[in-house]
Amino acid sequence: MSEHQSTEVVMAKYLLSVYQPEGTPPAPEELDAIMKNVAAFEEDAKAAGVWVFSGGLDAQSTATVVRRSGDEVLLTDGPFAEAKEYLGGLTIIDAADLDEALHWGRRAAEATTLPIEVRPFHWA
Repeated sequence: MSEHQSTEVVMAKYLLSVYQPEGTPPAPEELDAIMKNVAAFEEDAKAAGVWVFSGGLDAQSTATVVRRSGDEVLLTDGPFAEAKEYLGGLTIIDAADLDEALHWGRRAAEATTLPIEVRPFHWA
């Protein structure tokens, strides 16, 4: 390999979206166990060098939709769409490929006990 060639692996960013069901949250002792699993997942992702950012979102009732309508921008209280499941949190990772991203998606689903959508960023 010449001195001008790089062995650096190009990583792609993936969004791991956590889908939260409407309704009563888990009991405190169950939620504590889930949050410990989520913290362990995040620590493992950091140790593996793939973690970029994670965060949970407030309830969908706290959302405000900002939408352009002609020459105006309108603000509407509440979520963009009513649904039985809503975006409750997210993690952004750098992964070598989709297989690695899906590995972390599985780990996130195990930790949160919730559905995880894995999507690549096309511009990052």
